[in-house]
Amino acid sequence: MDKSDKIIVGISLGDLNGIGIEVILKTFEDKRMLDFCTPVLFGATKTISYHKKALGIETPVHGITAIAQINHTKINILNIWKEEVAIELGKATKISGEYAAKSLASGVAHLKENKIDVLITAPINKENIQSDTFNFPGHTEYLEANLEGNSLMILMTDELRIGLITGHIPIAKVAESITPELIKSKVETMYLSLKQDFGIDKPKIAVLSLNPHCGDKGVIGEEDDTVIRPTIEEIKETGKLVFGPYAADGFFGSKTYKQFDGVLATYHDQGLAPFKALSFGKGVNFTAGLSHIRTSPDHGTGYDIAGKNSANSSSFVEALFTAIAVFKTRNEYKELTKDSLILK
Repeated sequence: MDKSDKIIVGISLGDLNGIGIEVILKTFEDKRMLDFCTPVLFGATKTISYHKKALGIETPVHGITAIAQINHTKINILNIWKEEVAIELGKATKISGEYAAKSLASGVAHLKENKIDVLITAPINKENIQSDTFNFPGHTEYLEANLEGNSLMILMTDELRIGLITGHIPIAKVAESITPELIKSKVETMYLSLKQDFGIDKPKIAVLSLNPHCGDKGVIGEEDDTVIRPTIEEIKETGKLVFGPYAADGFFGSKTYKQFDGVLATYHDQGLAPFKALSFGKGVNFTAGLSHIRTSPDHGTGYDIAGKNSANSSSFVEALFTAIAVFKTRNEYKELTKDSLILK
């Protein structure tokens, strides 16, 4: 492979006081990782050097001041700030959130302009990152606002992909938010992603119920019978293999999820709680439905272990390989469907 043909992986640093930089450095401790991609970190050499010294990690890095200066044999750091930044490992500070936002904004800007091929985001603190320029519940909403498409948050491993019909909203607003239109939109996004991003010709999708026991015919709630089930039946008429609603406890307890290519949970914890119990630290957060590819590890900032050199990089490594695989599969899909798109 020509060095210039390597996939360029942009990486935002996440919260500077968390474990994001640690898992990034650990991912590239093995030099063979550079055979798969060219990494570009959005931050500052000084910041990375601080973490290297604090953690005792010797991963070599290469500072650049413009994306055109990329060295395809090194771990590149695009210096987007020059000043010394106060780092307090393990603490949520306004400064660490501010610079997490700067790193993310630069990464997304370069992604949008196709100067990088994919973006991997290290974990942020959703509270201290808030500002006049970042007023979003999380990465997913920020990306949707800055890229084209309708986003769908998918948590995934090799054998399980869980998407969320509703994302970062209060539980009190979940029921009223689940409309036929929203269900159809999320099913369509997952269906297309399974085809173009994962190469599945006829995706089989399960939709979970909102209420316990699917509402027990209205005894514990009517939404499953009046909204979710009729919408699934309507979608089926279009030829899509969509089934449900399934009561979440039995669905995961009996491992029924193994029969499907994708699963749609009705709210955040319904999907993420079983997923994280099953993923063993190797899960990946993939934002489907957008014009560009973004993945992230499935863990948070890890303030409790920041600076102790004990963070596990497995999930970040999986996020890296997932981004590369999705990029290749999506490009193959575009090539294969190019003539049919022109006809349309």
